[in-house]
Amino acid sequence: MSTSFFRTAFDRIASAREKQARRYVGSVLLTLDDETLKSLGHSREELSRSARSSYPF
Repeated sequence: MSTSFFRTAFDRIASAREKQARRYVGSVLLTLDDETLKSLGHSREELSRSARSSYPF
């Protein structure tokens, strides 16, 4: 059973927006200090890999 054009388009748009949101949140989290990042369960290296570009919004 093939998926419809609109379902495929929606899935791709949703996936792209999710990736964009992850990069944005990662770049904002990088502005926090190391102790706060550690308490949230993240490391600066991990976030640096995932937040390769920043967004101006």
